[in-house]
Amino acid sequence: MRHSHSFSRRDFMKVTGLTVASAALSSCTSLLPKSRAQGAEEIQLVYQDFSDNWFQSMAKQLLEQFHADHPNINVYFIPDPANVVDQMPIDMQAGTAADLFQGCCAHFPTWAQKGYTLDLRPYVKADLDAATIADWDPAQYRALFTSDGRQFGLPKYHGALALYYNKDLFDEYRVDYPDGSWNHDDYLQAMKMLTHDRNGDGKTDLWGSMVDVYWDRIQIHVNGWGGHFADPADPTRCLMGQPEALAALEWLRARMWDDRCMATLPDVDRLSTRQAFMAQKTAMTEDGSWALKDIFTNALFRIGVAPFPSGPVRKVTLATTDGFGIYAGTKHPEAAWELLKFLISKDSGRTMARAAFLQPARASLVEDWIGYVREGFPQAAKDVDLAAFAEGQLKGYSVVAEVFPNMAEATRIAQDAWDQILTLGLKPTESMVAAAQQIEDAQK
Repeated sequence: MRHSHSFSRRDFMKVTGLTVASAALSSCTSLLPKSRAQGAEEIQLVYQDFSDNWFQSMAKQLLEQFHADHPNINVYFIPDPANVVDQMPIDMQAGTAADLFQGCCAHFPTWAQKGYTLDLRPYVKADLDAATIADWDPAQYRALFTSDGRQFGLPKYHGALALYYNKDLFDEYRVDYPDGSWNHDDYLQAMKMLTHDRNGDGKTDLWGSMVDVYWDRIQIHVNGWGGHFADPADPTRCLMGQPEALAALEWLRARMWDDRCMATLPDVDRLSTRQAFMAQKTAMTEDGSWALKDIFTNALFRIGVAPFPSGPVRKVTLATTDGFGIYAGTKHPEAAWELLKFLISKDSGRTMARAAFLQPARASLVEDWIGYVREGFPQAAKDVDLAAFAEGQLKGYSVVAEVFPNMAEATRIAQDAWDQILTLGLKPTESMVAAAQQIEDAQK
């Protein structure tokens, strides 16, 4: 029988033979194998992942199976610290990082750029067949390589962006439901029709939609206008100041500050896009399949989902870059690879899909995932087009976050500019030209 208990990460690192350099450490869970083969060396690994209660319970279930199959590998699970983006580089630099961890978005490639992740190419070449690789979204898979060809991760799950909408509000204001034919003109028209002062105090309290002012959420609009953040042929060149990127950014700014039909953070008292949608402060929201469980559980209205509206030039949607990586400083790369192979298996993908309805990375599991969601929410999901989340993956129009060689500076400069232009409305869209030059200069 395995035992599960909590103790400090400092004590934990002592157990595993590591010295902890960080002062602020969270609790961890020990999942101990029942036995090991006579005379075989016991290998200890640390696996770090989501801190949510559901994930820790699921990890326990998964690792019990892994330990049964690998009795000589002892895996300790620890949850991500609250400040994982900042804390992980500290742990990696100090040599105390987990052997295997999850990463995504702009910070995962940043860790790889700094040399903190193991190059997985030789392991993939030796152990994964072409059918397994083809089961993943090519855009997501390619995103887990650095610009010089090192592979720093493998897909964990496939978060995809779509358009959530409140059917009750659409019906109340007699607006047609969105579908896969929608473009940004249709989107704008609906936003205007759904923006209202519902309590009659002279102030807007319902907005048509909302977008996260964040790297990849802005980027997909730019891609829809035919633009890019980073030059696909030379990622040291920043294209955020080019006409296509500026046109997309101006479209967003105008919705927030001219038409006032797209909510800003101050408008909704700094609620997240998901929270504002569930509070019925917005009639639509741009959010991902990862939000399904929360929205279906907490929304007090009928929910719809549609593919992301097409841009003027192309149809795109976001595929997140959530993946598993191995720490370059691990003492047991082969054992960590065995754990990673287990975590990307179909069985693990199904377990994650059941536990929190996270959309599987493997296209072959999409129908299973849709079934789990409908079983979990028979009423809320009854008439919801869940396949809309997988459309970009299955039809090949997904895009992923575009990455610069120096992502740390690029994200800082861009976020500061977007806050001024979009969140606060204090600067014109054209101010992004100077920010783009600063980003490009930071790559030299």
